[in-house]
Amino acid sequence: MDVRQNLDTVLTQIAQAATEADRKPDSVRLVAVSKTKSADEIRPAIAAGQRVFGENRVQEAQSKWPGLRAETPGIELHLIGPLQSNKTAEAVALFDVIQSVDREKIARELAREMDKQGRRPALYVQVNTGSEPQKAGIEPEQADTFLAFCRTELKLSVAGLMCIPPVDDNPGPHFALLAKIAKRNGIETLSMGMSDDFRTAIAFGATEVRVGSAIFGARPAP
Repeated sequence: MDVRQNLDTVLTQIAQAATEADRKPDSVRLVAVSKTKSADEIRPAIAAGQRVFGENRVQEAQSKWPGLRAETPGIELHLIGPLQSNKTAEAVALFDVIQSVDREKIARELAREMDKQGRRPALYVQVNTGSEPQKAGIEPEQADTFLAFCRTELKLSVAGLMCIPPVDDNPGPHFALLAKIAKRNGIETLSMGMSDDFRTAIAFGATEVRVGSAIFGARPAP
């Protein structure tokens, strides 16, 4: 597995997809998804210049990223997996971006911890565009109300929206739905698209794509 070569290939594909969509290549950021990967597996991507990474679990990120950050300044770490309320304090302390805000309880806990710690990671609201019962995310028809709650009642600044389309669906309509919600709520950052569909996501306006297996190789089965 040549992580450096894979990373270069993905970055080239991102730039090409942006150009094809009449966008500037630097209008799309890569979040390299390093979940389940060890520090040694991640280091080649850091050595190649990648600085933005995504993790699914707070505890796993705590086990490797403090050391990696000590070796290389300037790392930006995103939480892209569901956040449990009992991990909110740790998440606020560790992550620069929390992409999975999806319910009032978590939003309240984040507001409380951010005030307590004096640290303000950027927050994205996750939208369950496919209304899948097993998947995290606010329902699309509740997104406007939830965004207003976060902004007005909790005084939280919502920087972006995130979604994960159903595996067997055409992702395009899901990306279009997220872009529509973002536009009417004045949100510019759209985190959408993974290894198999990031080119489609870019065509629909993604500003961040979350790519893991295309860089680091397949993950072990759960």
